[in-house]
Amino acid sequence: MALSCTLNRYLLLMAQEHLEFRLPEIKSLLLLFGGQFASSQETYGKSPFWILSIPSEDIARNLMKRTVCAKSIFELWGHGQSPEELYSSLKNYPVEKMVPFLHSDSTYKIKIHTFNKTLTQEEKIKRIDALEFLPFEGKVNLKKPQHVFSVLEDYGLDPNCIPENPHNIYFGRWIADGQRELIESYSVKKRHFIGNTSGLLIACAHFGAYVYGTDIDYNTVHGLGKATRKNQKWRGPDENIRANLRQYGLEKYYLDVLVSDASKPSWRKGTYFDAIITDPPYGIRESTRRTGSQKEIPKGIEKWEKCPESHVPVSLSYHLSDMFLDLLNFAAETLVLGGRLVYWLPVYTPEYTEEMVPWHPCLELVSNCEQKLSSHTSRRLITMEKVKKFENRDQYSHLLSDHFLPYQGHNSFREKYFSGVTKRIAKEEKSTQE
Repeated sequence: MALSCTLNRYLLLMAQEHLEFRLPEIKSLLLLFGGQFASSQETYGKSPFWILSIPSEDIARNLMKRTVCAKSIFELWGHGQSPEELYSSLKNYPVEKMVPFLHSDSTYKIKIHTFNKTLTQEEKIKRIDALEFLPFEGKVNLKKPQHVFSVLEDYGLDPNCIPENPHNIYFGRWIADGQRELIESYSVKKRHFIGNTSGLLIACAHFGAYVYGTDIDYNTVHGLGKATRKNQKWRGPDENIRANLRQYGLEKYYLDVLVSDASKPSWRKGTYFDAIITDPPYGIRESTRRTGSQKEIPKGIEKWEKCPESHVPVSLSYHLSDMFLDLLNFAAETLVLGGRLVYWLPVYTPEYTEEMVPWHPCLELVSNCEQKLSSHTSRRLITMEKVKKFENRDQYSHLLSDHFLPYQGHNSFREKYFSGVTKRIAKEEKSTQE
């Protein structure tokens, strides 16, 4: 889709981590706030500098209130592959767009930002002095300026081969910073209650969502049992999920959490959600189990796992294939149209193909982002959107039966995970002996 010529150009300075997550996040936020991500803008690769066309500065500011992948955004006044090209670009920028920020009653400062190279103070001053042709009439204020301008220089991605001159140079007016500080403020190290997935509800509540959670583990839901902290044997009376939201001032968004089995949803039909976000067990640190009855225990098995009388009588194996099938069916049934399902999918990388991502007729894949776990395993953040009304589960069973075969078998991912660990240890031992 072609963008309107009335759109303003902005420069987005991205963080250089979790690279695959950056584009889906920016796309989703632009869509949320009324912007449009053009197909021609999908060629950024690993670069931290993205030029976007956005309808208004308000949308640009709203974008930065939600993004964690972006550091800052600037109204782009000019750019080029050399200083001369930059200056020529700036001279062609409409003066009427500059004047509101350069008049005599204003204060400003100019900052120099370089990527993959460090400049001396003398070099920075030289670059600032070279901009004297711009119609600045205000006063310089380095502490609390009304307006901040930046020269941003890109020296490429290879720290072992830094060029003498930058590949690209940008100049723009700073608009806003992203939410990178949330990474530190929500650090697990500072969290009151620590669990395997104790941050999902917090992240949602931070951005204004009313949250409701479920888990099959009674102790996790109620904050009971052994502590996960070092030098602490048992969890305290207030170490629970609700206390986490209270810690961050988000308790008003907490609805409840309940003990529930994903294979037997406890939600009444007609209940709808805007989003379902989950981190299913992979069978590594936590077992993939479901509740059942003695009748479901296969012949030849005399013993089964017993749970407390206050909970369920029998715990059975829960194949990843069945887990994902139940999850997608549940999302297709309970999400509103346009609602989203977000979950982590564990994969054994030597065998992974895109065709292995679980599929459902009512859900459309929005994004698929990889996070490496080891040399042979990773997990992929799958985001799907409900695009079709759910009819009934039996209607989809024949369509989905073959698609979930890669995840068939209770310990399929677990066995591959530990087989890779065993092979690596054996290889290291062999190398040491040689």
